[in-house]
Amino acid sequence: MIGSWLGQHWFAVALAVVYTSFLLAHARLGLRAGKTAAGFFIGNRGMGGAVIGVSFYATFASTNSYVGLAGKSYEYGLPWLTMAALMVVFCWLSWRIVAPRMRRFAAAWGSLTVPDFLAVRFASDRVRVAAAAVIVFSCLLYLIAVFKGAGNLLQVFLGIPYQLAVIVTLGLIVMYTMLGGFVSVVRTDVLQGSLMVVGSILLFYFITSAAGGVGVIAELPNEPSRAHLVELNGAIPFVVLIGIALAGSLKLLVDPRQVTRFYGLKDEHSVRVGVWVAVIGILVIQFCLFPLGLYAHFLLDGVTDTDLVVPTLVNDPGVIPPLVGDFLVIAILAAAMSSLDSVLLVAASVASRDLLRRRAEASVVGGARLGVAGFAVVAAIVALNPPGGIVEITIFSGSLFAVCFVPTILLGLHWRRGNEAAALTAFGLGIAVLLGWLVVGMGDVVHEVFPALIASTLAYVVIAARSGPVPDPEVQRLFTR
Repeated sequence: MIGSWLGQHWFAVALAVVYTSFLLAHARLGLRAGKTAAGFFIGNRGMGGAVIGVSFYATFASTNSYVGLAGKSYEYGLPWLTMAALMVVFCWLSWRIVAPRMRRFAAAWGSLTVPDFLAVRFASDRVRVAAAAVIVFSCLLYLIAVFKGAGNLLQVFLGIPYQLAVIVTLGLIVMYTMLGGFVSVVRTDVLQGSLMVVGSILLFYFITSAAGGVGVIAELPNEPSRAHLVELNGAIPFVVLIGIALAGSLKLLVDPRQVTRFYGLKDEHSVRVGVWVAVIGILVIQFCLFPLGLYAHFLLDGVTDTDLVVPTLVNDPGVIPPLVGDFLVIAILAAAMSSLDSVLLVAASVASRDLLRRRAEASVVGGARLGVAGFAVVAAIVALNPPGGIVEITIFSGSLFAVCFVPTILLGLHWRRGNEAAALTAFGLGIAVLLGWLVVGMGDVVHEVFPALIASTLAYVVIAARSGPVPDPEVQRLFTR
């Protein structure tokens, strides 16, 4: 049985060996660069724009995109592509309005994490701790979603139990992220990002070809059972869908795993290069992936779990040739790795530096390495029996980041007013409204991210306007540049 499988999927095995060797080689390089906290967390601020640009889109477009978001158009239909469009827009905005100042502010203040930045910006260790707690919790949610996506893929492809598939993913990701840190993560993202672009194009080509061509979607309105897939409010109220799309896209502005990429940029020129690499990468990947669930209607019937749409099609030789399918499995696995390593690094770094408050170089780096293993194990255990689907978990994680960090990071970078009271109130009120909206069941009418984000932003603006800026001259000096 095993021999037969190996004979059929020898190409996937060969690619997996090469891919794993590449990860380990760069883990060794990262180990040498990651002896200090600045080296382990942000690569000593010495990365070029092209490399960080690839890492930016590779980190964002995980198995959540390839498995969860791609399959969701099977349920939500053509309007689901709105989210892909918003992702491209917010990617561009992130590099234009966040990257330049975040790189400069973080370098001036010696910030290694997002809570580091916020603690100085608002002159408050309480803001540091609150931000760190939000980041750790949200990162765990996101890790669970990525483990679920990778588990679904390997379960179908390898024909192994889902639980074993999650454990295989766990072992691989911990192995190189613990050792290499930021340098290893970014360098491996270059390969992973390249695989992801090629993989998304191949997925789109073969799935659309098997379905009958790109234009076959025009037939959907003629079928009563599927006509709702091309209607604006057919599968889900459009205002709710926009909320989902915003919750998933706003992360590009403030998600710590994205924002900390800017910490590693070496100069302003790198920002100008990185924006185009990141935007083009996001554009190609998302617009190849998001329509796949629609085309799956011509290939699959009776799908109840949209997270299985793409894994099922990849494993179907009638849709995708076996050698191409082998490549796609490695490409989608690379998508999982590129997000898992980044999220693990952020969560572990924040826990070690900002929650446990380690300060000695060896202690900070050692704590972060242990944190990588700890967070990975906890997320994998929860992923064995996940609390929801990939999209639902991802969107809630993104909503938490949005309501807490859109006002504190965006306004904190561009408006000199704002202090501890404004930041903490924005955190507390935003989370309270987010959870309260869900508890009362209003999420089916208006997505919870809208009222929560409005509440947190208004709270920040009102308190900041009344209380004035932080008096620290080091903080105010950067706003005069």
